[in-house]
Amino acid sequence: MVDYIVVGMGLAGVSFCETLERNNKTFVVFNDASQTSSQVAGGLYNPVILKRFTMAWKAKEHLKQVVPFYERLEKKLGITLNHPLPVWRRFASVEEQNSWFEAADKAGLSSYLSNNIRPNENNAVDAPFGFGEVLHTGKIDVQKLLASYKEYLLSKSILYTETFDFEALQLAEVGVSYKNHQALKIVFAEGFGMKQNPYFNYLPLTGTKGEYITVKAPDLKENHALKATIFSIPKGNDEYLVGATYKWKDTSNAPTEASRTELMEKFEAFVKCDYKVIDQVAGIRPTVTDRRPLVGKHPTHKNLFVLNGFGSRGVMIAPMASEALYQLAENERPMTPEMDIARFTKKHFRA
Repeated sequence: MVDYIVVGMGLAGVSFCETLERNNKTFVVFNDASQTSSQVAGGLYNPVILKRFTMAWKAKEHLKQVVPFYERLEKKLGITLNHPLPVWRRFASVEEQNSWFEAADKAGLSSYLSNNIRPNENNAVDAPFGFGEVLHTGKIDVQKLLASYKEYLLSKSILYTETFDFEALQLAEVGVSYKNHQALKIVFAEGFGMKQNPYFNYLPLTGTKGEYITVKAPDLKENHALKATIFSIPKGNDEYLVGATYKWKDTSNAPTEASRTELMEKFEAFVKCDYKVIDQVAGIRPTVTDRRPLVGKHPTHKNLFVLNGFGSRGVMIAPMASEALYQLAENERPMTPEMDIARFTKKHFRA
């Protein structure tokens, strides 16, 4: 008997497992690597929606937990994950500059938007109106985190690489059983795979396909993450992650030529040097109709829980959402109604 079975090991699953360990709970994990959203994530933590110069949902609260959470993981795994990285928003016009200054004067945003326009000093970048700098930003190496945490769980013999078989799950008044494993509770953190989950597939998880290309650009020499219509994120060794796309109809994990062309065109709109595309990846972000996470307890099965719907902000949302789910599961502490799955329950279950 363990305290928890966790299904899925993207950012949501890893964050919840880490929350369990911090609270001395026992668990086993099942993961089949079918969902690649976390694997291909850019990893930026940035509190501002740069298209509209507004704060992301609960960004201030999320940001407070980001650095301490990943620092604990760095110490545990003996790796470097957090890389402070300036994020510069390219201005396309004087009007955008003015909108930036108006936003920077607002109480909620003033701590995160610099009042100083950064002039463009890079001949390989076209930015005649300069940049606005977002403060308190950085990049988490998500791919290194997932690989290292996988090895950590394997070393403890608590990770099972297999597709979860829902027909083998048995529910009881106290606890659940799955094949030879018994647990008090089970948490599903499957990302877009939740669409195949018979217990939670009633939730409005839509899924948005995102693709990135990696380019080699020896003459770019840029140390900032630049945001124009897309992001250019330095990776080191003259390589840059460029993306991402947003597609709502394609639900495959396969990269497409159309998205590659789109990303190249948008990159060339503000970068004026030679480059070569050296990689392309794709994944389905677990997005929700109201753009809020899906976290909570099943309305009729009290031992079943879900942790999902982080969209493109998993790095920032995962630590706080995992803690909120833990407190609900262990202490019945109510969570923020905006992310509680109870907001969708009435349409599908009678009280």
